[in-house]
Amino acid sequence: MVTNPGASGCIAVDAMGGDLGPAEVIAAVKLALHQYPALNPITLVGDEAVLKPLLLHTGLHRGERLSVFHATEVITMDDKPLNALKRKKDSSMVRAIELVKNHEAGVVVSCGNTGALMAGGTLRLRTMEGVARPALAAICPREGGHFVLIDAGANPDAKPEHLVHNAILGSHYCRVMLGIKEPRVGLMNIGTEEGKGSALITETNELLRRLGPIINYAGPIEGFHVFAEHVDVVVCDGFVGNIMLKSWESLVNFFSNMLREELQSNPMRATGALLSKGAFNALKERINPERYGGAPLLGLNGNILKAHGSSTRHAIKSAIHAANEIIKADMNLRIVADIARANEALAR
Repeated sequence: MVTNPGASGCIAVDAMGGDLGPAEVIAAVKLALHQYPALNPITLVGDEAVLKPLLLHTGLHRGERLSVFHATEVITMDDKPLNALKRKKDSSMVRAIELVKNHEAGVVVSCGNTGALMAGGTLRLRTMEGVARPALAAICPREGGHFVLIDAGANPDAKPEHLVHNAILGSHYCRVMLGIKEPRVGLMNIGTEEGKGSALITETNELLRRLGPIINYAGPIEGFHVFAEHVDVVVCDGFVGNIMLKSWESLVNFFSNMLREELQSNPMRATGALLSKGAFNALKERINPERYGGAPLLGLNGNILKAHGSSTRHAIKSAIHAANEIIKADMNLRIVADIARANEALAR
């Protein structure tokens, strides 16, 4: 077993998770180390017999910036989460989470089984004091920039206090990743009128309005507000958020393919597309789901960042960079303080 030579600020990367295999993960690590010279050290967690030849082939060498932590098992996408966590205790995912639990790493990045990663993180790291349920935060494009969507799928059966905590978690993540000092928070609803929506939304709205000094609450928002320059954090339960996230990602692919077909339909359009290549590339970069690479599971006593199972090396590289930003910001200490303030205010 080779342990990480760096401090607890290292990034533990689950090298065995993901649809494209460890070769794609290692290619992503190479890109990240090359593109970000100030990146924290990386620990690849996985089967050393598999990783060693891939590292040699890629031209990566172990040292101060890169090490390997040996794990013999792999949790697959077909494994049932709780069974896998019990049976595969020497899996790359479990070992990576344990590195964070033992303060040998600052964050886990994994493309593996979502259910197992969320269950493993929750069971082994536990939620922060005062936080009832963790939440997934995703960054999506909007007019004039990007916004944070929370919860993107971790807790589909939420209570009002969970959504209040989501607002605080999402605000802090927005400050770290998007650099917005006072993020505007909107509560996803079917209308903006007072009293409209479900009992969950009505009660959450009332609670959020009581937290003025803690969050910058803009009130309920509707679907057509989401991609306008209206709010910076969109709060919802995991059921709604997961549908929103996957719908947006599928629409990106749909419109990209449709635009390509239309531009290639005749020579004149093809010439126009060539002349507009710069604009199209800029648009592609703005709406690219791989730009931020993954969604952190916020609210735990430790950092976990979930990337798509089908993530390419570029998406994984972006996830590693996002993980590094989370470590640098020391975000969790600030979250704990605001959660305590919010819970105290709501208990009055």
